[in-house]
Amino acid sequence: MQIPPFGDNLVAMRRSSLSEAGRWIAFAFCAIPFSSAQEITVGNAPDGMVRISGGEFLMGATTNGSGSGEMTMPSNDAEPIHPVFVDAFWMDVTAVTNGQFAEFVKATGYVTIAERTPAKEEFPTAPVENLVAGSVVFAPTDQEVPLNNHFQWWTYVKGANWRHPEGPESDIKGKEKYPVVHIAYPDAEAYAKWAGKRLPTEAEFEFAARGGLAGKTFPWGDEFRPKGKWMANTYQGKFPMKDAAEDGYTGLAPVGKFPANGYGLYDMSGNVWQWCGDWYRADYYAQLARQKKVAWNPRGPDSPLDPSEPDEKKRAHRGGSYLCNPQYCSRYIVGTRGKGEVNTGTNHLGFRCVKDAATKTAGP
Repeated sequence: MQIPPFGDNLVAMRRSSLSEAGRWIAFAFCAIPFSSAQEITVGNAPDGMVRISGGEFLMGATTNGSGSGEMTMPSNDAEPIHPVFVDAFWMDVTAVTNGQFAEFVKATGYVTIAERTPAKEEFPTAPVENLVAGSVVFAPTDQEVPLNNHFQWWTYVKGANWRHPEGPESDIKGKEKYPVVHIAYPDAEAYAKWAGKRLPTEAEFEFAARGGLAGKTFPWGDEFRPKGKWMANTYQGKFPMKDAAEDGYTGLAPVGKFPANGYGLYDMSGNVWQWCGDWYRADYYAQLARQKKVAWNPRGPDSPLDPSEPDEKKRAHRGGSYLCNPQYCSRYIVGTRGKGEVNTGTNHLGFRCVKDAATKTAGP
């Protein structure tokens, strides 16, 4: 059975939630790397970041294809595989944590989108009583359900935000090392600017996630559990009823609890989806492939287009989350893509930052 991937229709649900008395919610949501750059490196490593040397690789993932890039579900937006070159850059070792985001908020007074009361102009048909601050939260079902209707396991929760990930009765005390969630794209962008960084491009994220490995399915290789070892925080058990926590975690895990990839980066697959700077277009890889040349430092299309929701402005997500599983969403596979409406966050969506390296690269 073919089913929609995580990352679709989020803002539509959010808007429907506000317009229909809160009942419905919004659900946002094989490469061969090798170094071919000639670089002159300047400066020391920024705190908490790893230098990625850059180079040329084949970007994307096959759909029901053969070899190490074969996927367990359709993902036409990750094809065709195409050659890409990225310059050197610095990347955060982990996703941004609650503790780090709290420092930003303390220094700037920033208020996230989930903490703001929705404007009547944005939701003109919504009753005033439904215009309340909140965000989208995963809600396990109490019985097996068909996996063709994600409204069954997502809900818009009043008062849910980065400080209260499951709703107003929850908090993040003692969870300073957990990835911050309920982050919309402008929230992530604001943090990155404050930190003197930026959000990664899809190409940078994928190159870094591969960790120097050539044409592998996961950031660590082709086997999901090499020698029985859990390598990422994903979903075990019958989805969406109960996460069996065989990997040690139900829901989010603190950052850095699973092995780093070959570049020393943690959680490049699983735990939380992560924002990228690129606009999302399902046909963008096809556009690049038609050029029949290496794409140098691609930063995404000029404008977004998701055929399933053509009126929504979406940015790319990468990495998958703790909800990914072979039954419904296998987008912890390294070349695959996610997407989300820019003003919508969830409790499985975060981000990490990058910074340009002081290098000079030989190129066109």
